[in-house]
Amino acid sequence: MWRNIASNAMTLIVVFLFLIGGVMTLLKAQYYKPGPLTEAICLKVEPGSSMPKVAVKLSDEGAVRSKELFNIGADYTEKSARLKAGSFLIPAGASMAEIADQITTSGRNTCGTEVVYRVGVTRSTVLVRELDPVSNSYAEVARFTPAEEAEPAAYRRVIGQGDTRIRLAIAEGTTSWQVVEALKTIDFLTGDIAQVPAEGLLAPDSYEIKAGDLRQDLLERMLQAQERRLAEVWAQRSDITPVETMEELLILASIIEKETGVADERFTVASVFANRLQKGMPLQTDPTVIYGVTGGKGPLGRGLRKSELRKDTPWNTYVNRGLPPTPIANPGLASLQAALKPAATDFIFFVADGTGGHAFAVTLKDHNRNVAAWRKIEASRQP
Repeated sequence: MWRNIASNAMTLIVVFLFLIGGVMTLLKAQYYKPGPLTEAICLKVEPGSSMPKVAVKLSDEGAVRSKELFNIGADYTEKSARLKAGSFLIPAGASMAEIADQITTSGRNTCGTEVVYRVGVTRSTVLVRELDPVSNSYAEVARFTPAEEAEPAAYRRVIGQGDTRIRLAIAEGTTSWQVVEALKTIDFLTGDIAQVPAEGLLAPDSYEIKAGDLRQDLLERMLQAQERRLAEVWAQRSDITPVETMEELLILASIIEKETGVADERFTVASVFANRLQKGMPLQTDPTVIYGVTGGKGPLGRGLRKSELRKDTPWNTYVNRGLPPTPIANPGLASLQAALKPAATDFIFFVADGTGGHAFAVTLKDHNRNVAAWRKIEASRQP
């Protein structure tokens, strides 16, 4: 009899374990199954929130089928204790597992409000934008120039919120002085800047920043990024590279950066300078002369005077042959690449063509014709 009881008990245990295993398999499948969301949402996780509270919010938003299962899955995968505060873009059809990953991995805001400090060549502006989770595109809420305008209410409302994403966007062609001056105006950054970095050594790019960041640390990030970028480009040099050192590459790239904002032209502009260097001709480029006048401390704000074109500064490439002694701005990656491997052309002249680009020429006669055409365009635009 005891043998039969023991046998029946073992059978019941096996059946019970089998059922438990089946249930676990079913629950796991549900946890990793695509979710019910038909449109993306922006999920805001408040500081100090908990996974059960987030589960309720997800259930109310229709992002999960079961808040209980979401909690169980998050606990089982040891994610509950890693919950991050912030605003997270939850895409349509996201599974519970994907949502748990999204809100516990980096804490980086992927939706909601974004403030962008744009450091430009002529001025710095601040943009406040809101991400529409459905279209995954930003709508501009406010824009202002800190040096000229008061902070709008939309900016003041969001800048102190913990889930506001803040970016610093450095434009190609800005000078190191401009970057330093812009950092000084951002009042939630901290610390002094030891000195203005050498020209050309800051990488134009987009940088995530937050309240309390040290200004000097931000500059170090830019310096390190440009150092890596320059080394990677220089490693690809070849027989057609028109310069001998990385320093010369940086100088030439900075001139290309200031001469054209048209991406398709960079390699052609580079070819003009490469050809002039090869022939021993002066570069005769206005941006270098302007740098000699301003020292990189903001735009000139007017046309060059004849006396300035004749003045013998180290950066005047009408007076002096070869490259100037330093870069004249911080070049981006595309200009570094153009300086390394210019297009194969015979061009030695170019002038503005009225469309934002340039007209190129091999002979002085053709160049003079292009200059005359540009003068007519300039005259027609006079009020």
